[in-house]
Amino acid sequence: MMMIRHGQSEFNVIYAKTRKDPGIRDPRLTDLGKEQARAAANHLRSQGLTRIIASPYWRTLETAELIAEVLDLPITTNPVVGEHCAFVSDLGSPAADLRKRWPHVEFGDLGDEWWPDFVEEHHHVDARARTFRNWARDVEPRHDILVVSHWGFLRALTGHEMPNCGMLRFDPSTDHPGGGDIVAPL
Repeated sequence: MMMIRHGQSEFNVIYAKTRKDPGIRDPRLTDLGKEQARAAANHLRSQGLTRIIASPYWRTLETAELIAEVLDLPITTNPVVGEHCAFVSDLGSPAADLRKRWPHVEFGDLGDEWWPDFVEEHHHVDARARTFRNWARDVEPRHDILVVSHWGFLRALTGHEMPNCGMLRFDPSTDHPGGGDIVAPL
């Protein structure tokens, strides 16, 4: 299973400069973020991927869509791999709006307000990471899956602080599931 953080978002640009929440709800990718996603797609060509699971935030869906276009892969969403809810950017968009923008993405039974309605404590994110790890242990095959997620969730899951479009191979059956080096194509 491959894990990738979304490309650079509008939030990332401002927060990197100010270290303050810029108040951008469900931010979009920047032009650089889109370039990062395309570069990641080219890097992933040889990985034998057959499907993408994405967090239902705009920035992860944009990243997944750009990768899926290059690799011709279907996308499904799973809010379990969503961001650690701590900023305005972590308030999502209503599922109806997402379905309208991405009619080709499988949203399943995603509710209209699917994001957490509170600031998540670390133990909440850790619990979601355990839930995902347990699911991933049981999924076969799992080597063909790309998961598009976020800094906070990926840190809880793998122990790595990943840059935008940083990716690594994830093995849920080991004590060190985020093994290997982080690759960041741009």
